[in-house]
Amino acid sequence: MDAMDKLYDAVARKGPVCLGLDTALEYLPPQLQKEGHAGILAYNSALVDGVLDITACFKVQIAYYEALGLAGLGVYAETLRYIRGKGGLVIGDIKRGDIADTASRYAHAHFNGDFEADFVTLSPYMGMDSLEPWLREAARKGKGAFVLLKTSNPGAQDFQYLELKDGGRVYNAVGARLARLAEAYQGKRGYGLFGAVAGCTGDAEAAALREALGGLFFLIPGYGAQGGGAHDAALLLRQGNGGVVNASRSILKAWSLGGGAAGEPDIAFAVEAARGAALAMRGAIQKAAAGRHG
Repeated sequence: MDAMDKLYDAVARKGPVCLGLDTALEYLPPQLQKEGHAGILAYNSALVDGVLDITACFKVQIAYYEALGLAGLGVYAETLRYIRGKGGLVIGDIKRGDIADTASRYAHAHFNGDFEADFVTLSPYMGMDSLEPWLREAARKGKGAFVLLKTSNPGAQDFQYLELKDGGRVYNAVGARLARLAEAYQGKRGYGLFGAVAGCTGDAEAAALREALGGLFFLIPGYGAQGGGAHDAALLLRQGNGGVVNASRSILKAWSLGGGAAGEPDIAFAVEAARGAALAMRGAIQKAAAGRHG
């Protein structure tokens, strides 16, 4: 099975939550903050253990680790290795977008070796030839990718929403190209080797996008701290599957919200709070998805 088939099955078993391990030092409980890099790895590992059974996959944003230098990249590599060693699926959120030999080197680096992930995130704006080296390596290794399509940030309006002369918007043109790619590399569950990043910002086009791009599995950012809700996310799913919904801070920092622990919160309290937040998120999205198809 390729990675996208495995992800579909993981959503069917566990629900559509993707936990973003954008783990800044200040997001850790105070006891772990004192441990620096080791505290970040300890928290990531404990979170994986605590939510693996209710989380379809994990997304690790490399920038949070690059910012810490060589030691931080070591934590990134160890986090990927830990997730995969536990049987989990992991997205390396790297947003690469170069071409030719450079793209081939990137693909080798992130689908093999120290930085090996099951999926990566890619930018298509240098053209489809920026995806081809990744596609070759993904097909060879049983990997996958999520290509930026329609994102959840305000600046998405700057380019992605520009109107085309023949109708539609730039993101529609990107989606059409990715749809053809999905048809050529369709897995057993009906989705392409590469999916798309589609933000859950509640706009009216979400349901139309989902309908038009049936062969694309979606990575759906924007939930929680970025303002997206369960109904917004459900618009981009197909009967509760066909996508994973990412949340980072709202789960990573759940220990700091609400009543808190007696005394200084420890790692066990933080993981319990994260699990509760993930369960609540999963339940809300599944309820919203069921309501759309009930």
